[in-house]
Amino acid sequence: MAAEVMVYSSDLCGFCYRAKRLLDSKQVTYTEIKVDGDREKRREMITLTGGHTVPQIIINGQPVGGCDELYSLQRDNQLDTLLG
Repeated sequence: MAAEVMVYSSDLCGFCYRAKRLLDSKQVTYTEIKVDGDREKRREMITLTGGHTVPQIIINGQPVGGCDELYSLQRDNQLDTLLG
């Protein structure tokens, strides 16, 4: 079963592009939620993740952080396990 992945992002965020590029390279299907100019979506992101900056990534309901944390999981060989 494939992991459920959500990415809160912004069009103007280089870190968002890097995080999505890593997920794309692993052929992960994810739901992207853009918070540009959408206060309600940004509030939702903060409530779900505790993070105020984008990207914020959630895998199977668990917030994993942003781009740096995603790449750290990759380096530590934990990302593939989370993604199932």
